[in-house]
Amino acid sequence: MKTLSISLVLAVFVCLAGALPVTAGQPLDTIRTQVDRVLAVLGDPALQGEEHRLERKERIKEITLDMFNYYEVSRRTMGNNWKKLNKGQQQEFIDLYGALLLKIYLSRISRYTGQKVEFLHERMLSEKKAEVRSSIISESGTIPVSYRLIRVKDRWQVYDVIIEGVSLVKNYRSQFKNILARKSPAQLLELLRRKTA
Repeated sequence: MKTLSISLVLAVFVCLAGALPVTAGQPLDTIRTQVDRVLAVLGDPALQGEEHRLERKERIKEITLDMFNYYEVSRRTMGNNWKKLNKGQQQEFIDLYGALLLKIYLSRISRYTGQKVEFLHERMLSEKKAEVRSSIISESGTIPVSYRLIRVKDRWQVYDVIIEGVSLVKNYRSQFKNILARKSPAQLLELLRRKTA
């Protein structure tokens, strides 16, 4: 079984520049629009340099909050263990897990080197779920990437990313399941607090 690098998953979102145009529905258009927003922040001359790092971070954070449905990502990542957390712990997990994903994303975003993406197609998984399939094309080869989206109140948001057949949600679910087999939910949250500090 392949192991998924969270760095690779999150870096994918900034590797969509110069995507080839296709006829798209709302899910595909949503992905393209959000990625264009990230690239606009990265390319803004007024935001270059270390002195603007915090402003860039805040702007990209706003985009990721719009792009991802962190409740769905968190609930699906925890799987059956979601019920082990009380309501307060669930909200803290959503906040901490989102902060962890953002921290890793921001640490990788500077490595963007202009890779291209070909959007292959979009398909509806149900009335409220869709998948956008794409390929990242670089000098070293082609990487298949699928985005799973959920529609909440007429908005499409990402709840999973699958790279080369490996799911972000399933990868982290396995890690958190192993932790919770030995530790309490409170200890898991403390671990996440340390990782996001």
